[in-house]
Amino acid sequence: MAFETIHTAAAPAAIGTYSQAVRTGKTVYLSGQIPLDPGTMELVAGGIDVQIRQVFDNLAAVAQAAGGGLGDIVKLTIYLTDLGHFPRVNEIMSQYFQEPYPARAAIGVAALPKAAAVEMDAVLVV
Repeated sequence: MAFETIHTAAAPAAIGTYSQAVRTGKTVYLSGQIPLDPGTMELVAGGIDVQIRQVFDNLAAVAQAAGGGLGDIVKLTIYLTDLGHFPRVNEIMSQYFQEPYPARAAIGVAALPKAAAVEMDAVLVV
């Protein structure tokens, strides 16, 4: 099966042995994004709202580099170190997405890279 890797400087560079995204056919798999500023590769300053918005912005940048956008996401997975932040994810997500919303899962985790409070990955169809 042939695939293409996706890269954009508008999102944080991969910090390991992975690609920002991989396309096979019309399906694009976006790697997990944490709230890193793409310019500094540091966690954004501020609380959970700022982190959630940065993650959505990072996902949007990679989706755009793949020829799509957040509206093309069919599956979104959210990882939170505190599931008490889930209502904030819902509220902020409503500012980035319109119906029909993607399928979604939320998972509580003990820790995330660079001590982030949130990470998300996605599958989109373009």
